[in-house]
Amino acid sequence: MPSGPARRLPSDRLLTVLTCPHCQLGLVRADGALRCADRHTFDIARHGHISLLTGRRRAVSADSADMVRSRGSFLRAGHYAPLARTLMELATELAPPDAVVLDAGAGTGHYLAAVLDALPGALGLGLDSSVHALRAAARAHARGEAVGWDVWQPWPVRTGCADLVLNVFAPRNGPEFHRVLRPDGALLVVTPTGRHLRELREPLGLPAVDPRKEERLSRTLAAGFRHARTESMEYAMSLTPEDATNLVAMGPAAHHVVPAELRHRIGELGAPVRVTASFAVSVYRPTGRQGQGLRAVS
Repeated sequence: MPSGPARRLPSDRLLTVLTCPHCQLGLVRADGALRCADRHTFDIARHGHISLLTGRRRAVSADSADMVRSRGSFLRAGHYAPLARTLMELATELAPPDAVVLDAGAGTGHYLAAVLDALPGALGLGLDSSVHALRAAARAHARGEAVGWDVWQPWPVRTGCADLVLNVFAPRNGPEFHRVLRPDGALLVVTPTGRHLRELREPLGLPAVDPRKEERLSRTLAAGFRHARTESMEYAMSLTPEDATNLVAMGPAAHHVVPAELRHRIGELGAPVRVTASFAVSVYRPTGRQGQGLRAVS
C-alpha cells in the first residue's frame, strides 16, 4: 500500500525564528516533532503545520472547516486579486527580497503566499488558531510555514526577527507587532471600510463595519508605531450567487445568518450579484521601545 506523501518538515530558517512558548528557548527537530532544551515537545502535523497550542486553550473565534472551504473557493475565483496585487507591490517596497514575513491571523495563507511570490528569497510564517486554516496555509507556498497559535497571546517568535508583519482582516496585537519587528521593519494592515459589502448588509442582515475603524486602529497603534500612509482601494465585484454565498460564509458574518436562509436571501438578489469591495491598506513603522504603551485590539 502506498505510504502517501512524506510529511513536510519545517525549514532550518524557521527554527531560527520560532521559540518554545513555555520557556522561550530555541526549537530543534526531533523524531517528527519540535523540541526545546527543556524537552517541551510539539507535533509536526501530517499536513505540515506545527501546533504550538498543545495543552493550551484554543481561540473560540477560530475558523471552522466550512468557513475555510468557503474562503478557499471565493479567493480562488479571484475577486480579491486586486488586494493581493497591492500587498505584493507594497511588500517589494517595504521589505528586502530575503525578508522574514510574519502573517498574524494568516487563515489559509492566501495573502502570505502572494507576498512570498513578490519576495523571491523570503521566509513566511503564518500564525492562526484554526487547524482547518493551517492545513491549507501549510500548502499555500513552498517558503511558507504555518504554526498553530492564538495571536492574542505573546507569540512564540524571537524579538526583532521580522522585516514585515501582515495583518489582513485579523485581530491586531499591537505589543507583539512591535516586539517582533526589526527597528527598520514595517507593519502592513488591511481593514474593510464602511462601504465594504454595503449592498449585502441590509438584505442579508449583516453587521455594519465601524466607519471609524481605521481611525481607531491608528489611535491604538500610535504609542509604538508611526503611521506612514494609507492606500484606499474600492472596486465593484460581479458575483455569482455561489460566490456571494461563499463571501458571506467565509468570515464572521457567517455567524449572523443560517446557511439555508443565506442561500435563500442571496437567491432573491438575482444574478449577477453586484457588490462593492472597499479596503484601507495601511503602512506603519515601529517607533520607541518595544511594546511601550501598546495593547491588543480586535
